[in-house]
Amino acid sequence: MSKRLFVLISVLVAASMLLAACGGGGGGGGATLKIVSSLPMTGASLTQTQTIVNAEQLRLEQANYSACGGKYKIAYEAWDDASAALGKWDPAVETENANKAAADKSIIAYLGTFNSGAAKLSIPILNQAGPLVMVSPANTYAGLTKDQSHGAEADEPGKYYPSGVRNYARVVTADDVQGAVDANFMSSKLGVKTVYILDDQELYGKGVADVFEATAKKIGMTVLGHEGIDPKAADYKALMTKISTSNAGGPPDAIFVGMVVDNNASQLLKDKVAIMGDNTKVKYMGPDGIQTQAFIDGAGKDVAEGVYASVAGLAPENYTDAGKKFLADYEAKYGKLTEPYAIYGYEAMNVTLAAIESVCASGGDPTDRAAVTKAVFATKDFNGVLGTWSFDANGDTTLTDMTVYQVKNGAYSAVGTFK
Repeated sequence: MSKRLFVLISVLVAASMLLAACGGGGGGGGATLKIVSSLPMTGASLTQTQTIVNAEQLRLEQANYSACGGKYKIAYEAWDDASAALGKWDPAVETENANKAAADKSIIAYLGTFNSGAAKLSIPILNQAGPLVMVSPANTYAGLTKDQSHGAEADEPGKYYPSGVRNYARVVTADDVQGAVDANFMSSKLGVKTVYILDDQELYGKGVADVFEATAKKIGMTVLGHEGIDPKAADYKALMTKISTSNAGGPPDAIFVGMVVDNNASQLLKDKVAIMGDNTKVKYMGPDGIQTQAFIDGAGKDVAEGVYASVAGLAPENYTDAGKKFLADYEAKYGKLTEPYAIYGYEAMNVTLAAIESVCASGGDPTDRAAVTKAVFATKDFNGVLGTWSFDANGDTTLTDMTVYQVKNGAYSAVGTFK
């Protein structure tokens, strides 16, 4: 044997040994399953979405980035669906993310989105790609999963599922619950009799505002008006001046806003306080879209004092034992947690990993998107950090607790939990 041939054979043998050690082939033995998240990592929502990504990474670290007894490696990528141009989630970017995920066959789960309007775009794309399962830690618009009886449009949710198979699930309670809880809270706990409703004209904001309005009227509150705002307006003083005389020449008892912080929420509050005084004079409440420290910081501590906001689930002090352990683990790694969605990010990853394990345990192939999707929807009596819960046939969680918070001394503090 020539020296040159010997060297060539030695190189080939070494290369084959390296490939075997790294699991370079398909299937098991170190094959990689990819999970991606698609969330706005640019703009005001970052204070919330960064904690979601942190929590998802925490859960993966606890699983040693592996599944099925080490047979599979788990890779994770946090994608941004926002753009600097818009300063918030961007329809073009979210659509691009969904198409990219659909085309990459190594991706077996898509954790997102944060904004319901973004989910509206990505669900149908991923529905025709396997389907590829989506698990959202934050979407709350009812029409993504429910019909008109829950406040959806006439063609919802069917139009989002062209394959006829559901591929979208969420670990957070939907707006048909949240909007109703908020209206009842305002009426029974705050004594509100007249209310003016505003929304940011996005799917989520208008959706929760519509449910609030329907519930308010049903329980006897007087709705003095409901209109959409321009999220890019320089100020809202003219609007707030109009509202200040909407109740027989005087202000309403309260204003309810359906919106996310990115859509000029802090400026809207500033102008409300400038025209109508602090939030003890005219109560001010919104859903989880404004339950973020960024909203308080943007408006100013004194301006935000007294604002109410609701969020699905329990307050941190009332977390289950598993939830409290999550909180301790999170804060040990990332510092004090002040945002509400981190635990939902953790649970979204938690239930996705459980579905992968379920596929393996039944002798299935976790690289098969349809198998993973089916396993997610088969989740029943899951003992997670949110409590014990299931996904129903629509992909909705069976948990319906909502916690209302109030801004006190520059931070949100829990007032109570309601169903």
